[in-house]
Amino acid sequence: QLVMAITTFQSGTAALGRINEVEQLPTEPEAPSLAMTPIALSAAPAAVHFEDVAFRYRDDAPTVHHGVTFEIPPGGMTAFVGPSGSGKSTVFALIERLYEPERGVVTVDGRNVADWPLHELRAQIGYVEQDAPVLAGTLRDNLRLAAPTATDDEIRRALARTRLTGFLERLPDGLDTIVGHRGSTLSGGERQRVAIARALLRQPRLLLLDEATSQLDAVNELALREIIAEVSATTTVLVVAHRLSTVTLADRIIVMDAGVVRGIGTHAELVAGDDLYRELATTRLLAVANEDEDGAEASDPEPVTVDIEHRLTAAAVR
Repeated sequence: QLVMAITTFQSGTAALGRINEVEQLPTEPEAPSLAMTPIALSAAPAAVHFEDVAFRYRDDAPTVHHGVTFEIPPGGMTAFVGPSGSGKSTVFALIERLYEPERGVVTVDGRNVADWPLHELRAQIGYVEQDAPVLAGTLRDNLRLAAPTATDDEIRRALARTRLTGFLERLPDGLDTIVGHRGSTLSGGERQRVAIARALLRQPRLLLLDEATSQLDAVNELALREIIAEVSATTTVLVVAHRLSTVTLADRIIVMDAGVVRGIGTHAELVAGDDLYRELATTRLLAVANEDEDGAEASDPEPVTVDIEHRLTAAAVR
């Protein structure tokens, strides 16, 4: 018992030390002129614009974006494709203002993200990553992370939108069912759809899906594609995707390579006019689609360590 007590104490001390490290991280700067420029919030889908954006994660790191420019109108689905390391996931980090560009402007609804109050900017955004976190606790607790005041009816509607009503009915305690550490009682597809339901619960105007289908089997990917198509009718949906079946759903596809945008168009337009996209569509994207039964694909090796730190501190203003 003494050994167990010492081990527990050491684990608790380590956890407390980590919490203290997070609390001591520098706070993210707010825009200096917020009091002078109130923002009228809208429920309509958001528009996004990048103008000549250059960015690198550190002063001694290679440049990730070299003058990225594109415009995304409100509503619909936009897919980002390209080789690993081409800067796709970095687009999302800049939209959420986890980092500041070295050059250029990122706008949401025509307003520089640097001029948005952080809590208001991020309140407009839902984000689902490749391995979305599900925490120990009840299903209700996990869903309310995005919307603490959500009612059970609102939660059930979000679950219905993500095709999880049957799943909820099978749970022994419904919304009060314990999902286990990191959602250990859920399948990979269930965890991912719970994460999307959580994002939808906050009623985002802009939904960012960062390789959200990459760890799903064919059945769950089909369900997720249906969800994305439905949500994109009322929300601006941006997807980083490596599967052809997901990419071809998009209203527009942005092809990135080596930190620049080399093509924008529909699947048919890009197959006809962009050599890189044609190669991706006929080899890599199809290859990934054929590997569904063999497990998850490798993630994009863009810098994420610092991004995790920023997301932890960002939670305080979401």
